[in-house]
Amino acid sequence: MASTNPLTTYQSSFNLPSLPTVPETDPSACVLDGFRIAIAQLLSDSLGLPIEQAYTGVDYGKKGEDFTVALPRFRLPGKVDELAKKVVEKFTPDEYIEAVVHDKAFLHFRLNTANMIRAVLTQVHDLTHVVPAQRAAESSSTSPVEGIYGKNTSGAGKKVIVEYSSPNIAKNFHVGHLRSTIIGAFLANLYKTCGWEVINMNYLGDWGTQFGMIASGYEKYGNQEALEADAIKHLFDIYVQVNKDAESDPTVKETAASWFKRMEDGDESALANWRIWRELSVKKYTEEYERLNVAFDVYTGESKVGKASIDTALARLEEMNLIEDSNGAKLINLEKYKLGKAVVRKKDGTSIYLTRDIGGAIERYEKYKFDKMIYVVSSQQDLHLSQFFKVLELMDYEWAQPKKASLVHVNYGLVQGMSTRKGTVVFLNQIINEAASVMHDQMKTNEEKYAAVEDPETTAREIGITGVKIQDMAAKRINNYTFNWDRMLSFEGDTGPYLQYAHVRLASLERKNPHLLPIPSPAELDLDLLTSPHTPNRPGILLSS
Repeated sequence: MASTNPLTTYQSSFNLPSLPTVPETDPSACVLDGFRIAIAQLLSDSLGLPIEQAYTGVDYGKKGEDFTVALPRFRLPGKVDELAKKVVEKFTPDEYIEAVVHDKAFLHFRLNTANMIRAVLTQVHDLTHVVPAQRAAESSSTSPVEGIYGKNTSGAGKKVIVEYSSPNIAKNFHVGHLRSTIIGAFLANLYKTCGWEVINMNYLGDWGTQFGMIASGYEKYGNQEALEADAIKHLFDIYVQVNKDAESDPTVKETAASWFKRMEDGDESALANWRIWRELSVKKYTEEYERLNVAFDVYTGESKVGKASIDTALARLEEMNLIEDSNGAKLINLEKYKLGKAVVRKKDGTSIYLTRDIGGAIERYEKYKFDKMIYVVSSQQDLHLSQFFKVLELMDYEWAQPKKASLVHVNYGLVQGMSTRKGTVVFLNQIINEAASVMHDQMKTNEEKYAAVEDPETTAREIGITGVKIQDMAAKRINNYTFNWDRMLSFEGDTGPYLQYAHVRLASLERKNPHLLPIPSPAELDLDLLTSPHTPNRPGILLSS
């Protein structure tokens, strides 16, 4: 069968000298692959490295450099200065590389700017206009053919589950879940753009002894009218009150445990109210996600993991002699893997989070046959995820073996100081509303521009939400960062408002200059301004990435 991927047959109309082939690279799809291969070839010829190994050491540069190589990473014999000297002496400027500079343990490479810019713009033009026109001419369909710049099919035929957000039902969406939501949605979009079939999954915290607390509290404090008016608020108020009761009355927690045991045993009278609470919570969360432009394909949760799956998993662990008894509880000793001991069943026979995760993963593989499953969970849960993955590995599931790399934990640091400007603890709707309000006030300071905005309230809300998202994504994923209202809402620097402002300006240029569109082929353009020594290469590098 002929390939359906147009990139496999795409040939740029701007050709550079041929290069060696490096696995998992494709200069036709990513121009910079070719420039990285050229650097890798120089390293290979100078230092005797396999070109594949050399290629992995070519990183995007920082502080104005195009590409950088850290020589110590290759673990070659000899002094770094001597290794660098070999590369510098071997180098001569060519169609790919203009200069190489030795800087301590690093080599910095400056690309041939003119060729890089022309190659990138040619590819953007071809994939946006030329290739779609060719495909349309070859097709019998009258439907328009979209451009394929910025897309690829590297994940075609593969399936990925991205589990993220995962708030607790019967509670307002707390900002603590925001970072998982932003990162998870970004990953899902990225995989989708790369051709993967993506399942956006929200694994709700909808099970556990806390729901025994709410159930017992609802018996005492529940009010149908208050539930219908604002279910989340009413249930949260009950949860707070019943926990206060427990401080002075030890029987409260005993009653709650009894309620949850009935729920786990499938007692319909214990489950009826819980089902209503879950449904109302999902409805509320869906509204919150819509404001963030996030949508889930599946709302699942701990409660959806079948008891049979949990029992089967525990039986398999028993058969493999992986379970130990400890005062009536069941645990797995992972100390030889430096992961401590993991409890998989409580003394009272109820399951815990880890057990439900194990059963849930098994069910998901049986249902979806995924190639990859990504858990976007904070670094506070690093031990839990490591124990979880290790147990599945020890259970001998082929898809859970490390060599398959099908289970991935994308962790992240915490957001510190996230509160309203008055300093109160916040929920997501408070953050969004305040961001929109502050942005609206800021917009009104320029009366002339404000009057020209068609829908200022909606505009303010969208800019505010963008500010929240971009401040999060600008921080290193693994690090904690401090939430800053002033930085988030600034129109200067790497911020959400500035990103929206830049987009508006570009759209305005396009709208006011229809006579310049579509942009001609780069072969017909004067690119001197883009290739002068004073022009940074970063725009070209971003376009080609």
